[in-house]
Amino acid sequence: MHRQRQTPVISADQAGSGLKRAAHPDASALLQALRVKGAELGFSQIGVAGVDLSSAEPGLLAWLAQGFHGEMHYMAAHGLKRARPAELVPGTVRVITARMDYLPASVPDGWQAIEWARLRQPVSATVSMYARGRDYHKVLRARLQKLADHLAAMVGPFGHRVFTDSAPVLEVELASRSGVGWRGKHTLLLSREAGSTFFLGEIYVDLPLPETDPVSAHCGACRACMDLCPTQAIVAEHQVDARRCISYLTIEHPGPIPPALRPLMGNRIYGCDDCQLACPWNKFAQRARVPDFDVRPALDGPTLLDLWSWDEAMFLRHTEGSPIRRIGFVRWQRNLAVAMGNALAATDSASEHHGALLTALHAWSARGLFTALGREDEGALVAEHVQWALGQAGP
Repeated sequence: MHRQRQTPVISADQAGSGLKRAAHPDASALLQALRVKGAELGFSQIGVAGVDLSSAEPGLLAWLAQGFHGEMHYMAAHGLKRARPAELVPGTVRVITARMDYLPASVPDGWQAIEWARLRQPVSATVSMYARGRDYHKVLRARLQKLADHLAAMVGPFGHRVFTDSAPVLEVELASRSGVGWRGKHTLLLSREAGSTFFLGEIYVDLPLPETDPVSAHCGACRACMDLCPTQAIVAEHQVDARRCISYLTIEHPGPIPPALRPLMGNRIYGCDDCQLACPWNKFAQRARVPDFDVRPALDGPTLLDLWSWDEAMFLRHTEGSPIRRIGFVRWQRNLAVAMGNALAATDSASEHHGALLTALHAWSARGLFTALGREDEGALVAEHVQWALGQAGP
């Protein structure tokens, strides 16, 4: 995953000090003060989890053993450290969990219907909702650090480290144990008040804060996320095979996308929101409290041809400070080529859209761009997907 500089880890002389700390004389008031400050910083919920995640270890090991992590080799490399916060950051005795809603304020009510409609328009480009604004890693990390600074102002120096999807952390497990929500069948965290359109962040601390209570699950017999997954990546309740997940394929997967899965990807070029669009609880999705997640103009309803016209300099300019930049221009073009192939298969051969798609793909092939850039291996990756896309045009 994309990583930025972390908050300084607990120092050597602080390590283990959390085991000796006494509880704050008014820990409940301390937690309430954290929640008030968290709201000021744009967080919608703050909880506190313990660090004994041993009951999650068998499931993690079984998931890895089945190879469901695909080529995310770091998942296996870190092993059980994910389930052992005190091994990752020595001295940790509690984890402060935080939720930040990301649904852009400009998105109208009925946004799910709008997104479903976009997916039915072959020449439109679909980017996951969370990625249309600023990189959440940057937003959450800075604000979590401010929350930690506020805590330090109340209790004095303490050992801590801030995370948001940037280290071996079982984010959903910690958030569910602290009452931020429950794990849905699609493995995302769900909230009765906010659905699943939010980010999670954590502060590992050596303070014995009071743990907050978990909440019960409310998925019941619903299987909407499982039934509507385009690639059937949710192979069992609470279990996703990343190798089939469109989010993994368009973001994490570095090589050729398996040909059998390409037609199932439709016009999704970065991430996939289908399991969230299908979830009934997202009728309660909350708007973002911060402007960082507002939709960038370049990603406000573009067509595949709009984005295919970008050269690498334009890609870098339009994705500066965006989570999209981390996949690089080559994967971006690979993803677009697949979507354009699917659009060719879905449009009438006599239509203007069909002809424009063919012209753009043929023009790329004719330029021999991969050789001209001196990136023969990377260019070959795009070229193979372009040739596949041209093959979807039919006779």
